[in-house]
Amino acid sequence: MKQYNVAVVGATGAVGEEMRLVLEERDFPIGKLKLLASTRSAGKKLPFKGEEIMVEELTKNSFAGMDVALFSAGASTSKKFAPIAAEAGTVVIDNSSAFRMDENVPLVVPEVNPGDIKKHKGIIANPNCTTIIMLVALKPLYDYSRIKRVVVSTYQSASGAGAKGMDELINQAKAFAGGKEVKVEFFAYQLLFNLIPHIDAFQENAYTKEEMKMVNETRKIMGDSDILVSPTCVRVPAVRAHSESINVETEKKITPEKARELLAAAPGLRVIDDPALKKYPMPLFAAGQDDCFVGRIREDLSRENGLNFWIVGDQIRKGAALNAVQIAEELIK
Repeated sequence: MKQYNVAVVGATGAVGEEMRLVLEERDFPIGKLKLLASTRSAGKKLPFKGEEIMVEELTKNSFAGMDVALFSAGASTSKKFAPIAAEAGTVVIDNSSAFRMDENVPLVVPEVNPGDIKKHKGIIANPNCTTIIMLVALKPLYDYSRIKRVVVSTYQSASGAGAKGMDELINQAKAFAGGKEVKVEFFAYQLLFNLIPHIDAFQENAYTKEEMKMVNETRKIMGDSDILVSPTCVRVPAVRAHSESINVETEKKITPEKARELLAAAPGLRVIDDPALKKYPMPLFAAGQDDCFVGRIREDLSRENGLNFWIVGDQIRKGAALNAVQIAEELIK
C-alpha cells in the first residue's frame, strides 16, 4: 500500500491531538508524520504508534515532502501557511473558517458531498462542527425529499471552545464542589449551571458568526442556495459532544417511520429512538464516538411536511478531527 507523508498543524491543541489519535486508530497509511505547532510547543514529544514524535515549530519550510497537511491552528495561521503548503505541493485540509466560503475551495462532509474533493486546488475546507453534525442527518432526508427549510437550535459543549473551554468548565465544577469561588476567565459568563446564548461574535443582523456559518455552509455543502436555515447557537455545560434540535420542512412528507429507515441506513449515523424505554441520544453517550446519534424523531404538529429530531455528535471527533481524516481518506482513494 502506498504511504503518505502527513503534517498536523496545531498538533498540541485539542483538535490537533485528536487528529493524531484518529490517524492512528484508523491506520491511515502514513510514511512520515510531522507534528507542527508554535514556538511555545516546539520540542514537546507526543506518542504515535509506539513512538515518540517531537513537535516542530511551524515555518514556511515545514511542508517540503509532505503529501497532506491537516490544519487546526486558527484562521490567521491557516491564511498565512495554507497557501505556502499548497504551493509546496501539499494538499491542505483546513479546520478553520479561513477558506470555507471561498468559491475556489471545496467545503466537504464526506458523507454528504465527497465528489467536491476532486475540485480542490490545493486546499480543502473542513466545515464548522455544528454544520457537520447537522448535515450528516439532513443528507439522507434531502435525498428522499428536498428540504425547503431548517430551524435548528444547538446545545454546544465546552469542547467547541477548545481545551481552554473544557478546562474552565471542569475547574468551575471543582471550585463549586470544594466551596471555592467559581472563576470566569474564558467564557463571557459562568458556564457551570448556566446556558450562554452567544457563540462567536454578533453580526449586524443580530445573529452570531457561529449561526451564520450554519446558514452559509449548509447552502454551499448541499449545493442548494435556496435552503432556508434559521439557527440559534447556545453554549451548555457539557464537557464534550454537541446536541442539536432540528426541525425540517420537506417538499413531500417524510413520516417518522420513513425517517428512521433513511437515517438508520445512512453512513455516520446511529438511530437511538425508543422513548418508551427512555432511549435517546445524549452527550454522555456520544462523547468519544465516531458516529452521530439521532433520535426523538417525530412529526411537526404545526406544519404538514414538517419533521423534528434530535442529534448529538462529538464535536472534537466528527465535528473536526475525524471529518478531516475522512476527507484525507477520500483524497487518497
